Parts: sequence; structure tokens; C-alpha cells
Amino acid sequence: MKPRVLFVSRERFSLPLDDTQRRKWDAVGEVLDYRILAAAQPGSPTSADRMTLAGPAPALDGPLYYARLPRRIARELRAFRPEVAIVQGVHEATAFLAARRLAGVRTKLVLDVHGDWHAATRLYGSRARRLLDPVSDAMAWTAVRRADAIRTLSPFTTALVRRYGREPDGEFPAFLDRDVYLSSPPAPLPETPCALFVGVLERYKGFDTLAAAWPRVAEAVPRAGLHVVGRGTLAPLARALDARWTESVDAAGVAAAMDEATLLCLPSRAEGYGRVVVEAMCRGRATVGGDAGGIPDLVEDDVTGLLVPPGDRTALADALVRVLGSPETAERLGAAARRKGEESMPAPAEYAARVAALVDRARLP
Repeated sequence: MKPRVLFVSRERFSLPLDDTQRRKWDAVGEVLDYRILAAAQPGSPTSADRMTLAGPAPALDGPLYYARLPRRIARELRAFRPEVAIVQGVHEATAFLAARRLAGVRTKLVLDVHGDWHAATRLYGSRARRLLDPVSDAMAWTAVRRADAIRTLSPFTTALVRRYGREPDGEFPAFLDRDVYLSSPPAPLPETPCALFVGVLERYKGFDTLAAAWPRVAEAVPRAGLHVVGRGTLAPLARALDARWTESVDAAGVAAAMDEATLLCLPSRAEGYGRVVVEAMCRGRATVGGDAGGIPDLVEDDVTGLLVPPGDRTALADALVRVLGSPETAERLGAAARRKGEESMPAPAEYAARVAALVDRARLP
């Protein structure tokens, strides 16, 4: 029989699943009997086969989600009786530990580390979140030390758990959709240079740095355009820019936006892996990124992109001008990026096999 596995995260799903999500979970379903406990996009149904989603609250959505999470997990543990739970994030894992005690079960915990947990209170949302730093740090210590197994995405996230005296039981990236990003050759670079930002509009993604740098880029390369894809607390900065702004698109929409762009700009202050960087590579686009977190694990400076100090608006503007103002540089970096991207995107069955191997390790006595 397939191992029973519960996946827990704050990820927001929209039902029915789009093609990318369907390919991912179909592959996982070939090797695991799984259920998903997560959140729903606004307007999405909150339940389907294998999925139980929390609908968005009209106010205090985040606090309410986490306050209710232990009991939601406990219900799933009693009903489904999973052997293993793969829980994304240290805060969710702390809720799982409480739920496991509440449910009186022995489900093994796999902590799924997708990024730097410090960002949740230090670089995300209101600066008042800094008041929660001690609580968040204590949760991280508890989750890392008490997890039965740990999965990381990159050398950067592996280094995070090693600081707490743990070695990951598996290091492999998040699911990446080959069918979307590698099924066709990259489109030629556009005649009009364009930078693309894809991500939440928060400080940890460095969107404030991009907003501050862009007027200088527009002055140096007057024809250059900017396309912003994402939403978040820094949305007012996006509205103030002379830029195209799209709040949300699916994977196919991201690939299309990359084909219309000259480069990806991801000036993050903290980044666990940088999945969108690999996606841009597969579409033959260079990345101008922050020299922080997992981005340097993917981007080789002046080979597949350019790296700049996080928060340095001048350095970011100079790097963007260098690529947007030189088709030859954009072509050179993009071609090298494509070659690396092809090596970095496993097939769905390979991703599922890695998850199954992680589950097997967690099930060991």
C-alpha cells in the first residue's frame, strides 16, 4: 500500500487545480496516498477530493489562519491517520506539534523548509511584526529540533537548519513545470527592452528597492518597460510606478510574461531557492538578482545574470541599465541561463520519487 501522507502549508490553492498543480499532484498520487490541508484563493471552493482549504477571512486573515490551524490539523490526523506529515514552514510545524498531541497520534513530522523563517517577521508586512521576532525564533528552534525529518530546497536553506544542529534528510527544489517552461524554444528577446518582476510585493523580495531604482533606469534607457506580477503590502509602490502591473497569473501566464521580457528582476533580501529564477532561465532570460539567500546558488554573476547587494538601489539600477541597454549582453546571459535551466528542472515523476524517498526516510524507526 502507498504511504499515507498529509501535506500542510499556508499555500493558497484555487480549485479546480490548474494544469501545473494537476501535473504535480497527479505525479505525487502515483507514489503516495495523500491529503492536502492549506488555504484557498479568494473565490475558490474550499474542498475537493484530497483537499481541505481554509477560506480567506475578511479581517485578520493570517492570525485567524494560524489560530485555527492546530485544530484543523488534529481533525485531519484523526480522520486520515497519516503515517507522515510534510509541513511547510516552522510556524506551521509548531502548530502541527500541538495538533499531534491533541489528536493523540504518532504521525511523523517532516519539516519542509522553503525559505528563511526570519523573513516572516523581519521583512514581510508591517514593521510592527518585529515585535514577534522572539516568538518566531522560538518556534523555529522547536520545529527544527523536534522534526522527525527535514527537507530543504537549496544550499542556503540547508545552512539555515545546520545552524540549529540538524542535517536535512533531503535537499531538492520545489516542483517546476517542465511542460510549461521547456516545451518550446525561448522566444526572441523583445525589440523594446522590458524588465519583469514576479513575486509578492514585500520588502523581503526587494520590491521597494526596485521601485526606488526604476526612475533612474527609465531615464537611462527611455524605451525600457517594467512589468510587475504580484500583490502584497507594497502594492501602493506598484501603482505609483510607470509600469504594467498584473496581480496574479498562472504558470502559463508567467512563461508568457517571460517571453515578452528581456530579463527577470528579483532583488530579494531573502530567498530560499528562487524558483522563478529557474523558470526564467528555461525561457532564456537572464536574472538581475539580489546577492542573498538562495539566488547566488542559481545565478552566476556575469554568466547567467547579474548579482547586486540587497537594498542597493543604485547598484540595481546600474545592473538593469547594463542589460536592458545592451541586446548583446542580454543575449549572452540569456543563452547561458537557458543551458543551466534545462539542467535544473526535473520531470514530475522524478520530483515525486524524491518526495517518496523522503517519506520513506521519515518512516524509519
